Amino acid sequence: MKLISWNVNGIRACVRNGFTDFLAEYQPDIIGLQEIKIDDARRAKEEFAFKKYNEAWHPAHKPGYSGTAILTKEKFDSSVSGINIPEFDHEGRVQTMEFSKFYFVNAYFPNAQHELARLSYKERFNAAMLKYLKKLEKNKPLIICGDFNVAIEEIDLARPKENVGNPGFSDEERLWGRKFLASGLVDTFRELQPNKKQYSWWSYRALARERNIGWRIDYFLVSAKIMGNVKQAFILDKVKGSDHAPVGIEIDFK
Repeated sequence: MKLISWNVNGIRACVRNGFTDFLAEYQPDIIGLQEIKIDDARRAKEEFAFKKYNEAWHPAHKPGYSGTAILTKEKFDSSVSGINIPEFDHEGRVQTMEFSKFYFVNAYFPNAQHELARLSYKERFNAAMLKYLKKLEKNKPLIICGDFNVAIEEIDLARPKENVGNPGFSDEERLWGRKFLASGLVDTFRELQPNKKQYSWWSYRALARERNIGWRIDYFLVSAKIMGNVKQAFILDKVKGSDHAPVGIEIDFK
């Protein structure tokens, strides 16, 4: 199975910039989307009908903000929006689909924002999310994808020294990133490519993408017990349509 995650930074804009062609070319079996920026799930289902895919939408209450979606060709057992905590669910941050052999969790982690103004919110989210994931994992293995809004190690961004303490590279956020990994979840890209410098997000400023001054803040984590099933982990950094690149894994349960 090919699984992809993409922060589309507005699904309407991404569709205008070739999202449908991307689906046709790469043919993901499941794709998790973040920052869809649509506030009405019913209208989204009416507006978008991606061929061969079942759609699940989890918009934020605030128009033009946040939100997640999952498109899947695979048959799923159940689909749940949110983690039953209103301050996070109102922002459309987490979706869970149960498949026969795993849970697929699509998440858009909060941005700590300028001067870490939203760090406490993000830390509350991280704590609630880790608790939620470990509860799920008691039933079957996890595949978690999304924009985590943190570069955990120096190798994960082009200019680590200049960004110490900044949003996405603060000590607190990096510590939480390590907590997720210490809990038994595996960063698939770093596990398979321990020394590779490749990024998934670039600022729109100063031609950052053209100069490849980026950050790796989009991840696929899996339960340690199924890491052996992961055959590839990749970043499609040549694909345009958003300030983020799609990231993905190929996993085989046969």
